Amino acid sequence: MQLQPLNLDRSFWWAVGMLAAVVLTFEMTSLDLWVQDRLFDFERQTWLIDKTEPVGKSLFYTGPKVVIIFIGVVMLAAATLPHRWQRHLPGVLRSRHNTTVAFLSLALTPALIGRSKAVTNMFCPSEIQRYGGTVKYVRLFETYPVGEKPAQQGRCFPAGHASGGFALFALAGLASNRRGQLLGVATGLAVGSLMGFYQMAKGAHYLSHTLITALIAWVVFLALHTIAKMEAENSAFMARVKTLVRRRA
Repeated sequence: MQLQPLNLDRSFWWAVGMLAAVVLTFEMTSLDLWVQDRLFDFERQTWLIDKTEPVGKSLFYTGPKVVIIFIGVVMLAAATLPHRWQRHLPGVLRSRHNTTVAFLSLALTPALIGRSKAVTNMFCPSEIQRYGGTVKYVRLFETYPVGEKPAQQGRCFPAGHASGGFALFALAGLASNRRGQLLGVATGLAVGSLMGFYQMAKGAHYLSHTLITALIAWVVFLALHTIAKMEAENSAFMARVKTLVRRRA
């Protein structure tokens, strides 16, 4: 028996609640530092991953960005093609609403994260004193002690690099069955997690940055998915009304 497709909309408020819970958890604990301590060699003052190592950089930094941009271009092309050409596309790309949501998710999630980084004023692990940097460690809602506020502004929260990977959650919206939806979610989770861990292991982000970015990406996708669904239902309703009016005219 084939399972029914997932009702993705139902997870929206759960995701919002989880986002708040994750923020509070990391704000009230030292879990970020506990994780980073295990990725940093205090004796050698080095991180688990060397950010200048070319193979790792290509596989987990530059390469994924190129692939995500390519997917975004494909979604944009599919969303803007004339209707007469869309029927020649693979089935998952024939819905203009779905491909538009996918493109907007891939574009807006990194943009939103990038904008947030400009105002949260948080520093990367490699920049704090605990790991050889110059800045005192503070959490999101904490303030710097008097006389210890850094002159420059931090731009490390949320996790910008992983946001593109987690934005691939939107691939779930292209599917019409549960298997395809789960594959889309798994793709976003796998790619985003790999990109996020790479950044953590070289001292560029904390665990909280990665988890919060994942949840923001999911919320953005669901918000766009819900809006597109409502618009499609409204369009279908208006089409039925116009048909009925013509018949009675």
